[in-house]
Amino acid sequence: MTFNFNQENDVMIIQFEGDLIGEENGPEIIGNVNDTLNNNIVKCAVDISEVRYINSSGIGVLITILTKFRNKGGEVILINPSDHVKKLLVITKLNAIFTIVEDLDQAKKELNK
Repeated sequence: MTFNFNQENDVMIIQFEGDLIGEENGPEIIGNVNDTLNNNIVKCAVDISEVRYINSSGIGVLITILTKFRNKGGEVILINPSDHVKKLLVITKLNAIFTIVEDLDQAKKELNK
């Protein structure tokens, strides 16, 4: 799995690609999230359109990201999950917790409401 952190204005954009298996990259990802929050960035768009597979540890990473941003008064939006990941979000009822949009432009609009 690969991931990138990019900041656009006051929004952190995290892009995941491959298999989101949290035990491999989780600590590094959460470290980057903490750095982001320490810089007073509290809006986050997570692009998971290129995630093929996600396991329970990967879900844990997403929940940790959401919790950290919300604890600072911020928000996290998921962008364009694959059908497989969408099904998993529905089964786990996380689709009711996360805001899910189709593209980055929609995510930015939601975050700037």
